[in-house]
Amino acid sequence: MSQSGNQKNRKVLTAEQIVSSALELADQEGIDSLSMRKLAGSLGVTAMSIYNHVAGKDALLDLMLNRVAAEIESPTIGAEWEEMMRRRAHSMRQALLRHRWALTLMISKITLGDEILRDVNATVGCLVTAGFTYAQSDWARNAIDSHVYGYTMQELNMPVEPEEYRDAAAQFLPLISESEYPFMFGATVQIIDGKYDGMTRFSFGLELILDGLKRWVAER
Repeated sequence: MSQSGNQKNRKVLTAEQIVSSALELADQEGIDSLSMRKLAGSLGVTAMSIYNHVAGKDALLDLMLNRVAAEIESPTIGAEWEEMMRRRAHSMRQALLRHRWALTLMISKITLGDEILRDVNATVGCLVTAGFTYAQSDWARNAIDSHVYGYTMQELNMPVEPEEYRDAAAQFLPLISESEYPFMFGATVQIIDGKYDGMTRFSFGLELILDGLKRWVAER
């Protein structure tokens, strides 16, 4: 085959395709299973072909986190800040549940992708135009994000599925001394009796934060 024929049959590869495939692999098998060689195999190219578009795995992770950030519903600057923060928090949690591998990286890796910068700018801008100082907007954003991260991490690592929690409570009740731990015993009985499901609520913590921020910024 001629050289021009080889060029026509050569697979066209883009950074967008690489990131999409990497996301799919990480979502299915976890981030630890992702390697440049495995990624190349899923794309039907050589590993060197990937390096023509992405500098290395660290750079690839930045691009992947940036893609996750693109799924977050960022606030509209000038809109009602409380509703904007609420919608952003819920969409962030859903994005992290879709991409279970992203949470640990998002809280441990500094990355400045355009989607991440867009989200931070929109969040700070929404709060500042609503009357928060720059310092207050930063504290508010971090308080909300910490709730999202903490709740989602617990949600992803919960050892018992919600529908199994009642059975688990019944299983562990004999191990809880009613005389030593009367309130824990009582709470467990409530779960067994169906009066309380034992599950925390994402919205409960989020609304506490939003209510606190509303009072806090009003006082200042």
